[in-house]
Amino acid sequence: MATYAIGDLQGCYQSFRCLLEQLKFNPDRDQLWLCGDLVNRGPESLKTLQLCYDLRDNLISVLGNHDLHMLAVISGAVAPKRKDTFQDILESKQKDKLAEWLISCPLMHENEQWVISHAGIYPGWDLATAGNCAREVETVLRDPNLRQTFFRNMYGNSPEYWSEELTGHQRLRMITNLFTRMRVIADDGAINLAYKNSANSAPLGTLPWYQWTHRRPLEKKLLFGHWAALEGKTSNPEVIALDTGCVWGNQLSAFCLETGNWVRCECAKTP
Repeated sequence: MATYAIGDLQGCYQSFRCLLEQLKFNPDRDQLWLCGDLVNRGPESLKTLQLCYDLRDNLISVLGNHDLHMLAVISGAVAPKRKDTFQDILESKQKDKLAEWLISCPLMHENEQWVISHAGIYPGWDLATAGNCAREVETVLRDPNLRQTFFRNMYGNSPEYWSEELTGHQRLRMITNLFTRMRVIADDGAINLAYKNSANSAPLGTLPWYQWTHRRPLEKKLLFGHWAALEGKTSNPEVIALDTGCVWGNQLSAFCLETGNWVRCECAKTP
C-alpha cells in the first residue's frame, strides 16, 4: 500500500493520467491525497474532476481557491471570470453531482504523521486550532442555506491579520484565505495575498509562511500546494511543497508518504 500526495491538477487531465500510470496506481491498495485546485486554468477541468470523482473511494482532496471559485459560480453567487476554463463543467449534466462531491471535501486532512491543506497552515495556529477553524468554514459550505451568502462574501484580501476576535464573514473569509491563498507573512503577522513570485524575492519585511519568525511548531509533517513559484522546494524536510507548476508547462509531482520518494510527469504548457 502506498499513499501519494499530488500537486495542483488545475484541469490537466492528461498529466494526471500520465502520473497515475507512472505510479502504477492500484485503487485496490493505494491512496491519493490531492492538495486542491483540481480545476481551472488547464484545458480539461471536467475530465479531471470526473476522474477524481471516480476514484473517490481511494482519494482525498482538500479544497483550493480555484475549487471554491468554481463552486461559487455554480451556486450562482458570482459570475465566471474571463480567464476561467471550467465552462465544460458548467455545461455538463454531471455538474451538480460533481459539485456536491467537491463541496464535501475538507480544507485540511491529516493522519497520524501528516497533514495536508492547499496553501499551508497559518503559522500562528497549532493543529487543533487549525482543525477547528477548518470545520467552521466546512460547516457553512455544506449547508445549502448558508453557502451562497458565504460565497458572495468570500472574495477579498482583508482582514490582513488573524485574530480569534474576528466574527462573521470577516472571520470566514480570513480562515478561507489562510487555507487557500496564503504565501508570505510580514513580521507583525500581516498576510500579503498579492505576492505570487518566488520565496527568494519576497517583499521586504515578509517571509514565506513556513519560515515566519513566530511560527508555532506543528506535531506533524505538512504537505501543501498553491505556490508553483517554489518549484517544490522549501529547504525544510518537515514542510513539503507539492505544486511544481503543471499548468505552466513544468511538472506534475507525487510524493510518497511512506517512502519519501518523488515521481514526476513532464507537462505541456497550457495555451
